[in-house]
Amino acid sequence: MTKQLFPLALGGLAIGTTEFAIMGLLPDVANDLNITIPVAGHLISSYALGVVIGAPILVALSAKFPPKNILIAFMILFTMFNFISTIAPDYSTLMIARFFSGLPHGAFFGVGTVVASKLAKDGKVAQAIASMITGLTLANVFMVPLVTYIGHTYDWRYAFGIVSFIGMLTIISLYNFLPKQKVLKTVTLKDELVFFKTIKSWHILAIVATGFGGLFAWFSYIAPLLIHVSNFDEKNISYMMIVAGLGMVVGNIMGGYLADKRDPIKVAIFLLSMMTISLLLVFFLSENKIISIILTFICGAFAMSIGSPINIIMLNSAKHSAMLGAAFLQAAFNVANSIGAFLGGIPLFLGLSYNYPALSGAFMALIGVGLCLLFLKKYKLKDNI
Repeated sequence: MTKQLFPLALGGLAIGTTEFAIMGLLPDVANDLNITIPVAGHLISSYALGVVIGAPILVALSAKFPPKNILIAFMILFTMFNFISTIAPDYSTLMIARFFSGLPHGAFFGVGTVVASKLAKDGKVAQAIASMITGLTLANVFMVPLVTYIGHTYDWRYAFGIVSFIGMLTIISLYNFLPKQKVLKTVTLKDELVFFKTIKSWHILAIVATGFGGLFAWFSYIAPLLIHVSNFDEKNISYMMIVAGLGMVVGNIMGGYLADKRDPIKVAIFLLSMMTISLLLVFFLSENKIISIILTFICGAFAMSIGSPINIIMLNSAKHSAMLGAAFLQAAFNVANSIGAFLGGIPLFLGLSYNYPALSGAFMALIGVGLCLLFLKKYKLKDNI
């Protein structure tokens, strides 16, 4: 990773930490604010809604400004509302703060993806994008377990305080290390939106919503899977989450490398196929602890490896709408989060075992493979931008 790309990765670290740490702190938040855990769970939905709404709107409003200025503004907004979360006196204030802290999430990655592609060396665009996503994956390995522990041991508000601190470091790094670039937008918003009137654009977003939905169908219920099916002690779950996070780091690097060497849509087909197989193995073999550990790493790897190829596909397809396209991908990623968690929960609602969400995930990933095959048949994409 170059010094120029470091601020983007640091921003990804902050964003990934605030997005996922809340999941492990729900009981603490609920207890402190005198609400139920299901009600506290709306804080996750509030953030996701902010991502979906903010991604296209903020990119559209800010695209006429230099990218460095845009990214700094987004991170100021993100940091400010995460700080408000640390001092929120009640549930309503925290809910609003979570929504507004989610607004710049997708927009930051949307602009960051295009900036990273411009800073990349020839033939290494996907790896440059993967460098930015590295922060997001490292959040799951180190920061999420760390702030969850601190939140449990001391106060859940400290978690958002730490995120705010990383946000301030990101602002400083963006100012000092990210080079100035010309305005990335070369067409009007009306011209940008033309691409999103095509079936091709929604085809790409559908791949994300279904493929990554397979990840969240499994990952949303990984703790009860490991406890009730694999028979791990509850105190060991945090270590298993680190295993999944390490897999995501490795997968992110692998996906970036493969997408630079091969046709990204073919890479996506391969990776989603391997993800489907891995989730099926989780369904059938999770009762064995050793195999369960291995599959936790493998599923994390194949799930996160898809990010770079999909970004390259969007950049190749939406040449005049690249920032908006990348922002929409983040919105689709959060839609995948909601759909995956919902479909993964259906077998549990029917009284089936905790390994069945992985089967739902395999089904969603398989649909993603089918959509990729259809995309390959309809559109011929070259390897690089």
